[in-house]
Amino acid sequence: MIIIFLGMIAAYLIGSIPTAYIVAKITRGIDIRMVGSGNVGATNVYRTMGFVAGAVVMIIDIAKGALATYYMPLVCANPDVRPGYEFTASLLIAISVIAGHVWPIFLGFRGGKGVATTAGVLLILAPNVLLGAFIVWFLLFVAVRIVSLASILAGISLPIFGFIFKVRIELVIFLAVICLLDVYKHRANVKRLLRGREKKLF
Repeated sequence: MIIIFLGMIAAYLIGSIPTAYIVAKITRGIDIRMVGSGNVGATNVYRTMGFVAGAVVMIIDIAKGALATYYMPLVCANPDVRPGYEFTASLLIAISVIAGHVWPIFLGFRGGKGVATTAGVLLILAPNVLLGAFIVWFLLFVAVRIVSLASILAGISLPIFGFIFKVRIELVIFLAVICLLDVYKHRANVKRLLRGREKKLF
């Protein structure tokens, strides 16, 4: 269990790497938290710095989730991990890297919404669920061009697709937790949506 705990800490630190903050500082010398929506994520970088910068942030944030979820369980492979607990260890590491992005230690525990990092995690754990959620996101985004609404409803669809594709119950629980986290992190967006004040991406 100590090995898994150390893996969770390492995954959290990987998730805590503030990609949007670093890219904005290096390329423009600005604090991304002080411009646009103030969110430390790809969408805010896109709005304030353009497509290329936003794409770079998104790709790196996806990679953080994917690499931590894929490699950390391998690093944690140990005879002390009881057979049958490997998948649970992967889920613990996955939630740790997402938590790192949402509550990064390097930015005073105020990070992004975790959408891209979650996508990276699901790319490894449940690519079929990710594809289903992405289709939901894409169709909604094309229809309304509001990233937050598309992201919220895609997040809500995660446990639904988990049931549809009959994934393991532990993964369904994980997807339900991610769904709740997604809605919680978008709570300000929900308020603006209800007031009709949420901005379209373009």
